[in-house]
Amino acid sequence: MVLSAAGVALSANAAPVSEADAKAMQNSLVTLDTHLDTPANFARAGWDIMDRHRIEDRSQVDYPRMVEGGLKGGFFAIYTPQGPRTEAGDRNARDAALIRAVEIREMVAKHGDVFALALKADDAVAINAEGKRFVFMSIENSYPVEADLSLMATFQKLGVRLIGPAHFKDNDLADSATDTPEWHGLSPKGKLFVAEANRLGMMLDASHSSDDVLDQMMALSKTPIILSHSGCKAVFDHPRNVDDGRLKALAAEGGVIQINTYSSYLIASPKNPDRDAAMAALEKQAGEGPMTPDKENALQAAFKAINAKYPVPRATFEDFMNHLNHALQVVGVGHVGIGADMDGGGGVVGLEDVSGYWKITQRLMEEGYNRDDLAKIWGGNVLRVMRQVESYKASLVSDH
Repeated sequence: MVLSAAGVALSANAAPVSEADAKAMQNSLVTLDTHLDTPANFARAGWDIMDRHRIEDRSQVDYPRMVEGGLKGGFFAIYTPQGPRTEAGDRNARDAALIRAVEIREMVAKHGDVFALALKADDAVAINAEGKRFVFMSIENSYPVEADLSLMATFQKLGVRLIGPAHFKDNDLADSATDTPEWHGLSPKGKLFVAEANRLGMMLDASHSSDDVLDQMMALSKTPIILSHSGCKAVFDHPRNVDDGRLKALAAEGGVIQINTYSSYLIASPKNPDRDAAMAALEKQAGEGPMTPDKENALQAAFKAINAKYPVPRATFEDFMNHLNHALQVVGVGHVGIGADMDGGGGVVGLEDVSGYWKITQRLMEEGYNRDDLAKIWGGNVLRVMRQVESYKASLVSDH
């Protein structure tokens, strides 16, 4: 039996890879994560991305740990909890998302010696060559634009290059994977949302959206679809995960699935009605009124208290690798990547924050993947889709 550096059994043709060799490989690549919820920390009093924080402080991503893990950049999410689908609710969501977008740009401006805003695929390569970390912007849950799709252009001008319609709950654009179907896919406005994203050169993200939404987005979009932080239904049957048939369809259209580290999407958790009720109440509270720093801190503290009162089994690094390896086996290295959902509930035992990202490379090297494979998995696939999206947008301009 051949064991990995961590003592895990590998296939017969595999060989252990040292931490030093894995880190050297990691640092030679343009690595990115497609779903970092770190902007939620930007308005926290006393929190600075240049400080090395602790997981206990509800923080998994900062500059020192990005360097330690060999993470060169990623998509920093503008996340807005789904709240009331009313005029006031839409206005609050719009304002919160605009503020968050500005906070991301302010972080980059403040630390321009080590971070730079990326607006197109080639920027990631150029910024990495300068020795800086690149920051793409994304929108998780398009509640902020559901009342007025012209706001998509505003966010595009601010730098957003990846956008997904829904989150935990249905909204005016689409059904969520974790709510009762309302539209059975995209709403009529949601179909316009897809076309507008194509026109503006924004990649479409189907993570958190229902299977019907994914099917319809693949049918309607002129460019490939990204699943920015998802898992494999064949490994664990959860509504947030994607079945093999849809994975193959996604890949056939040129799309990519980015595997997450959110424990309850990787492994089964026992049913706990009290915990579910507490979480539902917290989600409702999150969607009521504007998201101020104080409110965000209170919600985080409440979430931590719920986890302490109603603990659930935590997935491990091996569980994460099971999903990653399954996706690689089903659709190949050209359609799989990493979107761990750090600072948004992600993190597993053995991979608690971004400082350990080199461990993924170590394991993949031990399993026989070469440098070209790793370059695709760690960012090349997403950047390829991004270039396709950019080319489609350019073709619209040239047609007129």
